[in-house]
Amino acid sequence: MRVFVTGATGFIGSAVVRDLVAAGHEVTGLARSAAASAKLAAAGATAHRGTIENLGALRQAASRADGVIHTAFFHAFSHAGFGTRMRVMLGGMPTGLVRRFMFAAVEADRRAIETFGQALRGKERPLVIAFPTMAMTPGRAAIETDIADPQAVGGLRARCEKAALALAECGVNATVVRLPPSVHDQTRQGLVTQLVAIARKKRVSAYVGDGQNRWAAVHRLDASRLFGLALENGTAGTRYHAVAEEGIPFGELASAIGQYLGVRTVSITPAEAVRHFGWLAPFAGADNPVSSRATREQLHWQPTRPPLMTDLAAAIASQNAMARTSTAAN
Repeated sequence: MRVFVTGATGFIGSAVVRDLVAAGHEVTGLARSAAASAKLAAAGATAHRGTIENLGALRQAASRADGVIHTAFFHAFSHAGFGTRMRVMLGGMPTGLVRRFMFAAVEADRRAIETFGQALRGKERPLVIAFPTMAMTPGRAAIETDIADPQAVGGLRARCEKAALALAECGVNATVVRLPPSVHDQTRQGLVTQLVAIARKKRVSAYVGDGQNRWAAVHRLDASRLFGLALENGTAGTRYHAVAEEGIPFGELASAIGQYLGVRTVSITPAEAVRHFGWLAPFAGADNPVSSRATREQLHWQPTRPPLMTDLAAAIASQNAMARTSTAAN
């Protein structure tokens, strides 16, 4: 199968590309730069230059493919094009910068999804969209048939999943793979990597309230395998959950970070969380347990990789060792 992948050199997308190539697929990846093109070539894939804002490039690549996997998203300000960055910066007060950027990122994602739908409509070619579980209603274990909640902490992206499911109703073989806040290995752990950086900088690892709010997690290689299964065997209009661990209490996560870093672990109030976590505060207090029972049954997906705490311990140990080496060298 000829597969076009966006986010192809990213943390998740690069694993997806590797799995697809190993399975014998002919893979083309979206590349923003010559460096990204070189990475794709090294992985056995072909580069297609462009960005998710370049709808013409997306349409061209999708029209030539037998299937599309869309994992790209603006996770950093630098990912957006110059025009988008200027509109965000000059579009209002500095206090609204983060929210304006998120709106721009979501709108770019939505337009990309609709562009893929136009290119694939009526041709039985699969379209697989990545989507965050943080857009689900908090406080209970989300299941695959639940709809995204615009009021959830990640609810701005609900319109993107809605766009993908609308395509399924119009004859596009569109499916959604929902990803938890920690997609991890021994080098990165999703949003948990940010928690470690904050704890290391402030010399305290914090959780909100009693710390009983939960975060789901999955190893990135288990997640990448699910994207392949959805591409090959997914049912149009279905949401799949790339979740190995349904809900790790945030307090336990904060305690582990504190232990591995050798810093205090403390409870803070929601008001204090804003100062401590910054933009991450709403996520740090969110209760986001997620079930993957239906996904496992429907696609025969079984996570086999190490759990989050194992990878977290290895990652921090490696960081600590590098810091000691650097100090000794100086």
